[in-house]
Amino acid sequence: MKALVLGGNGFIGRNLVKTLKESGAEVYSFDLHIPSEREPGITYLEGDFFDDYVLKQTICGMDLIYHAVCTMNPGNSNDKFIMGYERDLIQSIKLCDMLRETPVKMVFLSSGGTVYGKQETFPISETALPMPINHYGNLKLAIENAMRVFRYQNHANFVIARIANPYGPGQDYRKGVGFIDAAIRRALLGEAIEVWGSGNVVRDYIYIQDVCDVLAFLGLNDCPYDTVNISSGRGVSQRDILEVIRRHEPDMRVNYEPARSVDAEKVQLSNRRLLKFYHKELIPLEVGIEKYYQYLKKNLYGNKEDTI
Repeated sequence: MKALVLGGNGFIGRNLVKTLKESGAEVYSFDLHIPSEREPGITYLEGDFFDDYVLKQTICGMDLIYHAVCTMNPGNSNDKFIMGYERDLIQSIKLCDMLRETPVKMVFLSSGGTVYGKQETFPISETALPMPINHYGNLKLAIENAMRVFRYQNHANFVIARIANPYGPGQDYRKGVGFIDAAIRRALLGEAIEVWGSGNVVRDYIYIQDVCDVLAFLGLNDCPYDTVNISSGRGVSQRDILEVIRRHEPDMRVNYEPARSVDAEKVQLSNRRLLKFYHKELIPLEVGIEKYYQYLKKNLYGNKEDTI
């Protein structure tokens, strides 16, 4: 099984290639640049996702493709939405077209945290009507809908993974997402943690290894659904997260800033569909935060004079 991760240098991509390799796949990681730190046993490919010729050559001969490329994030989507629609959406449709007459399976990394937008019923199931409130979520939904048309018209083997809020090793909140990452890093450095709003915003957080295990499972096994939430099934507030971190860093400081219009008040995804066919136990939030706190403390911030 030859598995390709488009966007292999990203947070999820870097972790996913390791999990796929451990699952026995022949793994290829594609991104704009080859990273300086490389995982043994992974073939790294350099190129531009938005170059049609390069993309065709890259996907040729693959059995499984993960589409993890996106040029914007929830925080900057109000500024970069034109680029997202003009580039990401169009190129993703081209990718679907390249694959529509092939047996290649593609798993698209969508955003469960933003696609659903404002909802009234929780936890949110895959059958809920998506109502994104920012351009990032709307872009992901537009790509999803294009994939569904190819799946219906051409019987394309496409699966949509709506991922909740992943956290863990390899994340960097400076790229626009990652409250747990930002809170732990700032606490370790003695810096104030920024909270946008009252701290009562609720999210569904899931440890990165769980995300990658599920993604590998979806890619390497038959999936009975075209769309699956990858989530813990539990909603927790930012204040809840801060209380867990405070057990390790009792002197941490928190600054509350005005709420952002791009943030929904509550996102809690149902994982009942996932658990019907995926039976590995998920890492509880408190355990995951502990693991990530110890990882950062050991590998990055053992000396609090270090800078981010």
